[in-house]
Amino acid sequence: MSSTAEKLPLRVKLSYGAPSFAGAGMAIPIAIHLTIFYSDTILVPLGLIALVKAIARAMDALTDPFMGWLTDSTRSRWGRRRPWLMFGAPAAALSFYLMFTPPDDLSGGNAAAWFAATYICYYLFHTVYIIPHNGLGPELTLDYNERSSLFGIREGFVVFGTLVAAVAPPIFIQAFGGEREGYSGFAALLGALLVGLYLNLVVQIRERPDFAARAPNPLVPGLRRVFRNKAFRILLAVYLTSATTGAIPGLMMPYFTKYVLQPENADTWLAIFLAVYFGAGFLFLPVWIWLAKRFEKKPVWLASFIPSITGSGMLFFMGPGDIWPTFFILIWAGAAFGAGLFLGPAMQADVIDYDELYTGKRREAQYGALWSIMQKFVIIPSMSVPLAILASVGYLPNVPQTEEVQLTIRAIFGLGPATTASIALILGFLYPISRKVHQQIWEGIDKLKNGESAIDPISGHRIPPYSERHESDEQGWHLDHFTSGELRLVISRGLGALKTRVVLLQLASVAVFALSLIAVSNEVKIDSEPGIMAVFYVVAVGLGLTATLFHFIRYRAIGGLGDLAKEAIKDHIRINQLLKGESDDPPVRASASTT
Repeated sequence: MSSTAEKLPLRVKLSYGAPSFAGAGMAIPIAIHLTIFYSDTILVPLGLIALVKAIARAMDALTDPFMGWLTDSTRSRWGRRRPWLMFGAPAAALSFYLMFTPPDDLSGGNAAAWFAATYICYYLFHTVYIIPHNGLGPELTLDYNERSSLFGIREGFVVFGTLVAAVAPPIFIQAFGGEREGYSGFAALLGALLVGLYLNLVVQIRERPDFAARAPNPLVPGLRRVFRNKAFRILLAVYLTSATTGAIPGLMMPYFTKYVLQPENADTWLAIFLAVYFGAGFLFLPVWIWLAKRFEKKPVWLASFIPSITGSGMLFFMGPGDIWPTFFILIWAGAAFGAGLFLGPAMQADVIDYDELYTGKRREAQYGALWSIMQKFVIIPSMSVPLAILASVGYLPNVPQTEEVQLTIRAIFGLGPATTASIALILGFLYPISRKVHQQIWEGIDKLKNGESAIDPISGHRIPPYSERHESDEQGWHLDHFTSGELRLVISRGLGALKTRVVLLQLASVAVFALSLIAVSNEVKIDSEPGIMAVFYVVAVGLGLTATLFHFIRYRAIGGLGDLAKEAIKDHIRINQLLKGESDDPPVRASASTT
């Protein structure tokens, strides 16, 4: 299968993209309105909100790789993606509605418990439908430009849904006569839209048989193979660096508007600011799509960081009454919003092709799962730490804030995103896949499938055909549980040395998990608000549990190595080093241009 020109019908593009309208519509109230709704209306302490968010998103992160493997493994008359869409979307919609409809008599710890239960359930079911949705996209077309168009349309729906969700809550609050009633009505409408649009996707789109019939990839080795992809690691590093503070603008804008700018009608101006910011992103999205086709994805993506950096930096200097300067700054910063949304997924699809060049396998869902789990572990601090910091400097709801609290809000809102976007811009120059390189990747895939060797267009190294490799697929999956260094240990000292290493790593992971859990229990008291360290302890609990399960699976896989020939292990190590860009072999020819 080559990446030749293949046009997707507009009906398919619209059906795939449209559910993202409702998904983004849900994301905005959660990211922007939910926190201040529970802190200033339901009166749940900020520290408790921060802790709940950290716990929920850590649990959410743990389910992503499992869901990626599960959807790849599904076999049904509906395909492997669509059954999960039909189940996950309605369950997420119900959880979303309940999250914005707490009973009137709940307060304090009981209100926090309701928030925790509905928040966790929402993200659990969100994973059930969003991972298959993300995995379906790259499978619909292999064409470089068609992918840009497909993801551009999807992110157009994202931006449009974001814009509608940003301005709608005040309208619903006024129409329904109160915040509780307004959010409840808005949540019911968005939930119905999510269910209806995903039902339309399931009816309108058929999965490609050549993808739907592929054998599933084992969970742990699949994720290991994904992370060995050097091009993907660079792309992921850029995305995660910028996402470190990705939740901050939406999270802090209500507090920035209400307590720093202090307009006469804060709710109205918040809606205006959100509309301006996301509206600029929506209006400029076609421009970014055109620029990506005209000048390629990488330089356009890098250019989009400039408005983010300068706009966020200027927001730090805003103060009481600076309404109109903030208005125009948000137009400038919002223009870059749409670019990051569609270019990241479109470029991720290209690095999946690079993985296939080496492995002969497709792992769209597992790439999406690793992307998601890394993003979620990184985003936890940006969603929780700012709230914990505000609580620590003396924030109180619905009263004028001290100068210290105002300065803290300005610093978090402006300087944080500007700093991480600057670092991401620098890292982005390392990304190696251009349109020319992508075409050469597909030419190499065709050669390997025909029994010929191919040249890596990035490194210039020779890639042997699949027929020359000394391992079966089953042996390869067992080997992929382990690093190249661990496999060299097997060659030099045998399987016993590998078992000892894995056991020691698992014990260390158990220790991290147990100590972090103890730290969380000591930090969280019934009669006091949890501090900032509770958030980091929750992250450590999630990482410790993930590592424990990871090494348990690895230990069980050691038995599958059996009497595997050393030549097969050496061959496996060489292929991995080539994919990682760490081979000592001289290139066959000069590396392809990566501009």
